Amino acid sequence: MNELLSFAIMTANAASEGEGTSVAGFLLTTILPCVAFFAIMYFIMVRPQKKKQKEEDEMRKNLQIGDEVTTIGGIVGIIVRKGEDTVVIETGGDRSKIRIKTAAIQSNATIHDAKEE
Repeated sequence: MNELLSFAIMTANAASEGEGTSVAGFLLTTILPCVAFFAIMYFIMVRPQKKKQKEEDEMRKNLQIGDEVTTIGGIVGIIVRKGEDTVVIETGGDRSKIRIKTAAIQSNATIHDAKEE
């Protein structure tokens, strides 16, 4: 990083001697587009992903017994027991039970009232 900055300053000095441009102007024209690019990428990619992850974590935290959930693998079932980091879902016509990690739940199809606790 230090070497890159030294190179940029040397190049800017050489350019300023020949054309009359300043070091600040050179650094501004080379560094500003990079900073702008990373800022745009943050707002396009990173920020929406963090927001989606936060919503998924909130959904998993608010799971209740009786909720109809879908796992990441596509298994649909109803929660019959809830542990600290696992849930037991009942699925199929024969009412078979499967214990899965809470992190493996993709969506909750049950709609709850906003103030139901």
